[in-house]
Amino acid sequence: MNEVIETIKTRRSIRKYKPDMVEQDKIDQIIEAGLYAASGMNQQGVKIIAVKNKKFRDKLSTEKAKIDGWRDGHDPFYGAPVVLVVLANKECGTYVYDGSLVMGNLMLAAHALGVGSCWIYRAKEIFEQPEYKEWLKSLGIEGDWEGIGHCILGYVDGAEPKAQPRKEDRVYWVE
Repeated sequence: MNEVIETIKTRRSIRKYKPDMVEQDKIDQIIEAGLYAASGMNQQGVKIIAVKNKKFRDKLSTEKAKIDGWRDGHDPFYGAPVVLVVLANKECGTYVYDGSLVMGNLMLAAHALGVGSCWIYRAKEIFEQPEYKEWLKSLGIEGDWEGIGHCILGYVDGAEPKAQPRKEDRVYWVE
């Protein structure tokens, strides 16, 4: 089977990670794959913030847990040491789709490199808050950006989940 198709078919969302940091060269390759995602009219209106700093990673995790209403101590990033925050420029008409394509590329590239990943939602709600808008400005990111997702990265702690059977009646042909 084609290597790309095999990667697509075997990638799974990982929800338990070892604390080991992902090597920088792998993170760089994963980010590069994200930057090559298709975008409407090639506007490339998506930014990726790579968070390796444990203190800030934990702050994002706490904020996400608070938004979700989780109890104290729950880590919605499942122990993953790296968070790639994907933001999309709302001035681009296809910004949600463009950011989603970046997220897909990030997760597929991670799997191809032996790194676990999972799309964690609520980046939109986090980056709508004034504190986080100010933080973006401190990084030099100004304008109207929406959080599309957090792509968590790390090494799988345990066995990777198996694929669920594909549902029937999902493809229709018009010939």
